[in-house]
Amino acid sequence: MEESTAFLIERHRQNDPAAFEKLVGRYHSLVFGVCMRFMRHRQDAEDMTQETFSRLARYLSRWDSKRPIEPWLVTIAGNRCRTVLSRHRHEVATGVPVEPAADRVQEKIAADSLREEVRLALASQPENHRRAFELFHEQSMNYAEIASQLDCPLGTAKTWVHRARVAIMDQLLQREVVVASKSVVAAEVKR
Repeated sequence: MEESTAFLIERHRQNDPAAFEKLVGRYHSLVFGVCMRFMRHRQDAEDMTQETFSRLARYLSRWDSKRPIEPWLVTIAGNRCRTVLSRHRHEVATGVPVEPAADRVQEKIAADSLREEVRLALASQPENHRRAFELFHEQSMNYAEIASQLDCPLGTAKTWVHRARVAIMDQLLQREVVVASKSVVAAEVKR
């Protein structure tokens, strides 16, 4: 009988090294596939796969066992690859023209990954916050229209949208989907 991912993670949290090895074995091909699509070179993809699992080991205690781990792994792998690729672009001027089609594919993967992370973060919000956020950002309603739609005062509609934004951003920062700039950190300290 195959052990569940949640069970293996719990064993890893209890310092069982065999549990993490099983996790790596279970998800290696998924992570390597993502890294290979980004890096397009086997050795680079293997390096990024290793970095992804290293980061997973470091932050596995933050994983919410109610959620599937695959989107998180894909996000970590994509972020690691994008970071390395952006460093290479800044460090080395090769003179080789950048493939616009390849950039669009990478941007689409990044956008899809971010969209999925926002969707997951939004799903954990209270119903009224989630609904207000969706009406504002997905249906482009103004606050008065949201208040009317949700049958609440205008100030409440504004508060719900704001709270959903803050909670989603906090989750994205916590899961390292986005990285806080110094100005964001300073604003967070003042809050």
